[in-house]
Amino acid sequence: MYKNGQTYIHQQLLKTNLEMGKTLQREINLARNIQMQLLNGKTPKVEGGEIAGFSLPARLIGGDYYDFYPLKNGKIRMVIGDVMGKGIPAAMLMILTRGAFRSTAESTRGPAETLTSINQALYEDLRTLKSFVTLFCADWDPKTGAFTYANAGHHLPIYISGKERTVKELPKVQGIMVGGLPKQAYKEASVHLVDQDTIFFYTDGIIEAQNKEGEQYKLERLIQTLIKYQDQNVHDIQKSVLESVNQFIEGVPQKDDITMVLLKVSQPKVDSSSLNAPEIN
Repeated sequence: MYKNGQTYIHQQLLKTNLEMGKTLQREINLARNIQMQLLNGKTPKVEGGEIAGFSLPARLIGGDYYDFYPLKNGKIRMVIGDVMGKGIPAAMLMILTRGAFRSTAESTRGPAETLTSINQALYEDLRTLKSFVTLFCADWDPKTGAFTYANAGHHLPIYISGKERTVKELPKVQGIMVGGLPKQAYKEASVHLVDQDTIFFYTDGIIEAQNKEGEQYKLERLIQTLIKYQDQNVHDIQKSVLESVNQFIEGVPQKDDITMVLLKVSQPKVDSSSLNAPEIN
């Protein structure tokens, strides 16, 4: 009788744990779907260039973040970020970061003010959770070609000159990660982009991807890949980068989220023959 009772209890516990596991898996899958829908939302189409973003979590859900926000003045505000940690906790902080960016993008004058406002909004929560977020925020003006940006502890993007077919260094602008210090004021820098120039934003998951020997993909290999495929459109460039990383790691499980954002300028070509044609009165 005793053994039968113990067996029954054991079976009920197993059944309960199995049901809880299925419920948890459903909730994780739902969270992943929500996150991917937010990340893979509508990408703005603009005259004078192409924009694209892509993210591949290392787990079912991740902590990387990118976003685009069209401004009323015609500029596009874009952001990429990396939340400390992985999995569900990082994903929750990513959602908080997205909300802060969306609520401040329209009311702030530039990327520096946007990062300052995000830090003010998230600082107390991030300190309580002993976490932080690195962010890079930029405005691109399709009319003037101005690319203005501010940095909160993130990697500077890679700037590829379409004319010179080389990597040009973006002027450095430093700023502490969001959640690092209260009342942090961020600074801006700016460059002028011309036809076929490309800006590639990225997170650690790309350059720190490891192969079977423990070697990292590294920034140099990423730059070589971008220069090799710079004539492709933004979506094909993203695919080429991902293929290059996968070939390098040779099936080694992904350890960190991989996220990238591409901006490529494509000014309309002018028919020179029409410019030289005689004027008819």
